[in-house]
Amino acid sequence: MLSLLYQEGPSTEGIFRRSGSAKICKELKEKLDSGAEVDLACESIFVTASLFKDFLRNIPGSILSSQLCDKWVSVMDQGNNEEKIKSIQRLIEQLPRANVVLLRYIFGVLHGIEMRSEENQMNAFNLAICIAPSLLWPPVSSTPDIESEITKKISSLVQFLTENCCRIFGEEITSLFGEI
Repeated sequence: MLSLLYQEGPSTEGIFRRSGSAKICKELKEKLDSGAEVDLACESIFVTASLFKDFLRNIPGSILSSQLCDKWVSVMDQGNNEEKIKSIQRLIEQLPRANVVLLRYIFGVLHGIEMRSEENQMNAFNLAICIAPSLLWPPVSSTPDIESEITKKISSLVQFLTENCCRIFGEEITSLFGEI
């Protein structure tokens, strides 16, 4: 999935914004869940993007860990970018290794898409609006006003992560997929 998103996402206008066919997504999700072979290259890239966001939403406790939600959200209230980056790196160290590996690939894809935002209309802000709710959510529900505020802060965090991913995850993030 990520490889396809890395290849086709940068040249696809509205990637992660437009949804794939709900019927096709449901059918493919059932096939994937049953362990069947699925050739996503034969499907719309919007279906792949929708399936990927669904996969992220189904990670128990979120990929960034709902237990750390307050700490993630408070990062954006800190001083300068260097302090934010150091705080983010400390939080990343608290995540399971599998989450960190997946995050590096996710932000490698987002970085590639952002680099061609004039073509695809998906700058870091737009990407964050679309994907942030799939990466982190509070551990408990609260009032709609509080949830709205937390959602804005999470989007701001994901935008910052996307814009600074090379400094946060290392320059090699741009070559994780090799020469595809």
